[in-house]
Amino acid sequence: MTVSVRLTGRTIQYERWLVCMSGKRFLGLAALIAGVYAALSPIWTNNPTDTNKGTYTMIALGVITAALALAALYRPGVATDSLIALMGVLFIVAPWVMSFSDTAYRPMAWTAWIVGAVSLVAGAAEFQLDRSEHRGMVTNR
Repeated sequence: MTVSVRLTGRTIQYERWLVCMSGKRFLGLAALIAGVYAALSPIWTNNPTDTNKGTYTMIALGVITAALALAALYRPGVATDSLIALMGVLFIVAPWVMSFSDTAYRPMAWTAWIVGAVSLVAGAAEFQLDRSEHRGMVTNR
């Protein structure tokens, strides 16, 4: 999709903006799906008669990640991308910190590690897209 403007320099700038926005939408959607998956994952990765700290950790981190991803999709200018990356780091370290990395809770730990990697990559890539988008802008005040 290209937006035509009289000046060719502006046409290139609009094309770059549209490419960045589509990439950011994809990354925000990936973080949203990862957060919802993490929040719902205790349904199929946990023993229904046993609830532990891992269950509540996955639900809380998943809901927060999904909310941050929704905020990133709704208001792209707000700096939620670094918070999504931080949530990815929290997902990755959660099985050891909340002690659900042993063999009984291994499926939940793997879910946390995979969702953490997806969130970390999505947040870091979104942060890099923002950074490269703002690098080319010059303001005259």
